[in-house]
Amino acid sequence: MVDFQSYNKSFINGEWVKGASKRTYQNINPYDQTILQEISIATADQLAESFRIAKESQKQWAMSTADERKEVLRKVSGFLKDHREEIIEIIIRETGGSYIKANVEIDLTVDLVEEAVHMADQLGESKEVDALIEGKRNKVFRLPLGVITSISPFNFPMNLSMRTIAPAIALGNSVVHKPDIQTAMTGGVIIAKAFEDAGLPKGIFNCILTDLEEIGDDMLTTPHSQLISFTGSTKVGKHIGEVAGSMLKRVALELGGNNPFVVLEDANIERAVDAAVFGKFIHQGQICMIINRIIVHQACYKAFIEKFVEKVKQLPYGDPTNSDTIIGPLINEKQVDKIMVIIENAKKSNAKVALEGKREGNILTPTIFIDVDNQSELAQTELFSPIATIIKADSNEHAIQLANDTPFGLSSAIFTEDLSYGEQLALQINSGMTHINDQTVNDNPMVPFGGSKASGIGRFGNPWIVEEFTTTKWVSVQEEYRDFPF
Repeated sequence: MVDFQSYNKSFINGEWVKGASKRTYQNINPYDQTILQEISIATADQLAESFRIAKESQKQWAMSTADERKEVLRKVSGFLKDHREEIIEIIIRETGGSYIKANVEIDLTVDLVEEAVHMADQLGESKEVDALIEGKRNKVFRLPLGVITSISPFNFPMNLSMRTIAPAIALGNSVVHKPDIQTAMTGGVIIAKAFEDAGLPKGIFNCILTDLEEIGDDMLTTPHSQLISFTGSTKVGKHIGEVAGSMLKRVALELGGNNPFVVLEDANIERAVDAAVFGKFIHQGQICMIINRIIVHQACYKAFIEKFVEKVKQLPYGDPTNSDTIIGPLINEKQVDKIMVIIENAKKSNAKVALEGKREGNILTPTIFIDVDNQSELAQTELFSPIATIIKADSNEHAIQLANDTPFGLSSAIFTEDLSYGEQLALQINSGMTHINDQTVNDNPMVPFGGSKASGIGRFGNPWIVEEFTTTKWVSVQEEYRDFPF
């Protein structure tokens, strides 16, 4: 057993270090408002120290063998498996996630770590390239990038942190990581403890428990980091892109989404409803890939609404520690207040309500709006909550037009009995991912995960992340002396 709640400090240079700020943060259970931790806030000076340490430590780690890196990652995977039940409890209590969500998150995290093991062999000489000069031999090497800045959100904090951290370390980089402090344990402490127990050399992974009030843009502007990996809002992502661009830093940005779930004329309605309910309401809709707009062909519009509303009415809500609960709390009261304003504004704009939700503390039960205008504020907002919007399409072609009519392009889904036709339409949707006869929330460490348009830059997943987190170098060897023209 590990008492993760007692780890309320940052992890710097292999040590658990108390934050030097005079401020503290109360890590609160979003369901019952109990205090999980009193966290000491790290300062900007401690952050700067972490980057300096990461830079120095990375030089030695870059020379480690693939087997050494693999061994650390295998031990991290073993730690997560050994402490699975404790971690699930923390995920539920800290993020407000259901048992289903908690199990999905730890499974995804373990899969990420185990796939990163396969990336460790990618360093070193990769291939030879034909030479145009007689007697020359060209080699192309893949080398670590250096120090990676990692910033993760509150919704799937362990998974969305580890998809940067594990590949970065597998590829010989060091990491300075800042989880959202609302989920300090799930997004930071557990990961740091896993790498500590795995014997990762000091300074390669550093986890900072702090906030923007304390550090400002220092995670972005440090001269010691070569890449900024961020998952979060498009607004913040654009700011990061501006800062990184001015410093010629790389970025890996996975940002907001307005993900369409398209139901074509020939769709199996029962199956489509089942998928839509899961893809809309898992983790109360607090997922970047969540279904944001349900676009239904007019031929099956009425039938879909009837079945969808009936199924959603039956979703259990309440205490997420109850294994039957599906709808738990949103992350904090401020987020609930924000969503209530969206609901009230939609009603004032005469949006039709097919199912009225209610508020109990930080819990919002599902609200379903129908006949939604795709150009309305309701349809064009990333809702990040248990609000469903259903939009009528005049035809299959119109449905695809509606799906694309958004600045975002992360995930999407199409339901149809004609799989070949579905694949053709999938290529017409401007998003990084499209799933046929499934919902929009899908992840896999071996696929190119990422978005288009305002939904981000770059791709996670093996082997795409390998290119992001390494640099290539050309080394030529002139084996026969050249004759030069002068």
